[in-house]
Amino acid sequence: MYSGMLQLPWWGYIVATLAMTHITIAAVTIYLHRHSAHRALDLHPVVSHFFRFWLWLTTGMVTKEWTAIHRKHHARCETEEDPHSPQVLGIEKVMWQGADLYKVEAKKAETLEKYGQGTPDDWVERNIYTPHSVSGVATMMIIDLALFGFVGLTIWAVQMMWIPFFAAGVINGIGHYWGYRNFAAEDASRNIVPWGIIIGGEELHNNHHAYATSARLSNKWWEFDIGWMYIRILETLGLAHVKNVPPKVEFASGSQCDADTLQAVITHRYEVLTRYARSLKRTCAEEIHNLKARAVRVDRDMVKRWLHIDEQKLSAPERARMHEVLSNSKVLATVCSMRQELTELWQRSTATKDELVKQLEDWCHRAEASGIVALEEFSRRLRRYRLARVRI
Repeated sequence: MYSGMLQLPWWGYIVATLAMTHITIAAVTIYLHRHSAHRALDLHPVVSHFFRFWLWLTTGMVTKEWTAIHRKHHARCETEEDPHSPQVLGIEKVMWQGADLYKVEAKKAETLEKYGQGTPDDWVERNIYTPHSVSGVATMMIIDLALFGFVGLTIWAVQMMWIPFFAAGVINGIGHYWGYRNFAAEDASRNIVPWGIIIGGEELHNNHHAYATSARLSNKWWEFDIGWMYIRILETLGLAHVKNVPPKVEFASGSQCDADTLQAVITHRYEVLTRYARSLKRTCAEEIHNLKARAVRVDRDMVKRWLHIDEQKLSAPERARMHEVLSNSKVLATVCSMRQELTELWQRSTATKDELVKQLEDWCHRAEASGIVALEEFSRRLRRYRLARVRI
């Protein structure tokens, strides 16, 4: 029986398989995701083409298709037009049929035309990678057979399943269904685990949706993004140039809202909403206890949801229930209405900067006159928001 050019112990084949699939993951997160889809970094042509070639061999994916589908996902996230939202299609469908959803969307010329701009259009792309994507994975099978013998078929099968399962299924599915959130993004994105190793850093999906154009997906000190580590190594070697990382906030000594405060609040809007919910958590818990003592039917999870989602995204029965509860509590009504007004600050695209600064100042003034201690403290902290200079 042909055993291939490489004679390895049993564990050697496992290591070889993991190494090759990890290169594929790195190619997806660094080249397709951070470089092509979001322009968070520039790659040296040699690195860029290596990743493109490797993806042709191991996945058959076309850069323009992947880029367009991912950009549409961000533009239409958690709506009927989202190519792969578990909130719309169900977790089981996205988890196990994610690759099929990708193929369906890739056939839509409108998606490719609208969202696929700026992707490679050279001779190799037009004549080899795009029209002969199947030839790439067939070539990989031949290479695996030549290197590892008949066990190479198993290695090849694992390579072919790796991205459809982890990228199309786990990231697009679990990443919008289960995990923890650092930021109250407008979608259902979650950080699956804080250590992005197996999927190249893509495990930190909520961080990504909060700062989509950042080349670094980790945000807290205890989070680790292995894709970012590779990018920094490439940058040290002169093979990559980072363009964007998450902005940082600093707290000035001023007490008056100005244009700098406004810019910092809007830039950090998802963090602002997260801090808002956390700051008012105890206040809401105490009010829920008071309501229950008055025989008003309300539960903590329901109020928690109201603090993390815009009212218009609630179903009609949920909105009716919300209004019923809030009619019995001035505190909860104030907390929820003030959150809604705060989100409207960055949704009013027709207002001038001066008008928005005035609206922010008015919001802070009313928050500090609300009689709710936690809301007053949050407002005073918000007034001090400024953007810090970030060294890349």
